[in-house]
Amino acid sequence: MSQETEQKGRDAIVKIIQDIFVEREKGKKFEPGKTWVQYAGAIFDDKEVNAVVTATLDGWFGLGQKSEDLENGMAEYLGVKGCMLTNSGSSSNLLAVATLMSPMFSEHLNPGDEIITTACGFPTTVNPMIQQGLVPVFIDVEMETYNIDTAMLEAAMSPKVKAVMFAHTMGNPADMDKIIAFCKKHNLLLVEDNCDALGSEYKGKKTGSFGVLSTQSFYPPHHMTMGEGGMVNYNDNRVKIIARSLRDWGRACYCRGDEKNKLGACGHRFDFKIAGRSYDHKYMFTQIGYNLKPIEPQAAMGVEQLKRVPGFVAARRKNFVRLSEHARNNGWEEFFFLPRATEGADPSWFGFPLTIKDGAGFDRHGITVYLEDRMIQTRPLFAGNILRQPAYRNIKHRVVGELKNADKIMFDTFFLGVYPGLTDEIIDYVADTMTAFLAQYKK
Repeated sequence: MSQETEQKGRDAIVKIIQDIFVEREKGKKFEPGKTWVQYAGAIFDDKEVNAVVTATLDGWFGLGQKSEDLENGMAEYLGVKGCMLTNSGSSSNLLAVATLMSPMFSEHLNPGDEIITTACGFPTTVNPMIQQGLVPVFIDVEMETYNIDTAMLEAAMSPKVKAVMFAHTMGNPADMDKIIAFCKKHNLLLVEDNCDALGSEYKGKKTGSFGVLSTQSFYPPHHMTMGEGGMVNYNDNRVKIIARSLRDWGRACYCRGDEKNKLGACGHRFDFKIAGRSYDHKYMFTQIGYNLKPIEPQAAMGVEQLKRVPGFVAARRKNFVRLSEHARNNGWEEFFFLPRATEGADPSWFGFPLTIKDGAGFDRHGITVYLEDRMIQTRPLFAGNILRQPAYRNIKHRVVGELKNADKIMFDTFFLGVYPGLTDEIIDYVADTMTAFLAQYKK
């Protein structure tokens, strides 16, 4: 096939995909009580699909120029030294913890060391600690912000504590001033799980830019998507080579791929030795690693999604404000602890969490079934108190305090969606449905 013929075919595909999305938009109509209201979902159009198709037709599936563009773009957006793509947010958390345990990292953690974290959140913040032989030290979260209770940090300290790792819950930044001061005082490493908080800011600085490492998720419900995928962000160039090696099977070679240059991107691919003999650096292994890479068509989608992130963030904030106004105007605070942004924070909200107050007259099952029956999707706040989950009953850990809020959240908290796919009409329908339910219990 000639280049001209192929280009005509490609142009035709682009036009067909554009037409499909134009027709889709024409058929969209929200019908209260009949149209499913998701709590979150991927927002994309012909630009993302055509980017994926183009990358696929180019025939290079390993990470290449699009992945480099996305990593550089995200680093600039977050204000960090660098970023590295992975195949999921969960893998990113695993990679972050494994990087800090690598003997190649001078202040590396060791099995048996402790990491302070919260008892309430999503399991993949905690799982890598357990999987790597570390001991999570669980402290409670605050009600209303749902973030790590910084008043408990000093009580959680011990000679074995070497790091702090937590998520910015529901996109609401934690109190970073207190956390950073605590980490500096005790010379602790800080890792941010930023998977639910892309675009959030604390005192004008993006979350995900405070720790030595942070993580992102690009699963469809999150702030941008590659279908699946994630990212490790770093502020210490020492961890760059370590993390890239661990992601790529433990390979010694850390140059970006350049298959057309037989000597490698560095020009020294065959200048390394094992047992005194020359060896291909791309097949030297200095760590016991993983394969946690996505593929280039995903990165192509991510490049287009990153362009949309500022708009996505603005829509999430707008939808959160609209729900908040409904809540205040219709007396929801009689029944719920309403969500509150951390002082100094400007969240890019992942959801609108609500915790039922004692004596409200109803339970979470009752209100969420009512909402779901009316086509409004809800979710609990992930695992709740993770120590009450079956998988974690016998893990090695330490608890500081009584975890009362984590318990309360586990059984009495749920959240509603605020993602960009929700229009004012949909937000109003959700709010009106909530208010109608609560009217049954007004005193």
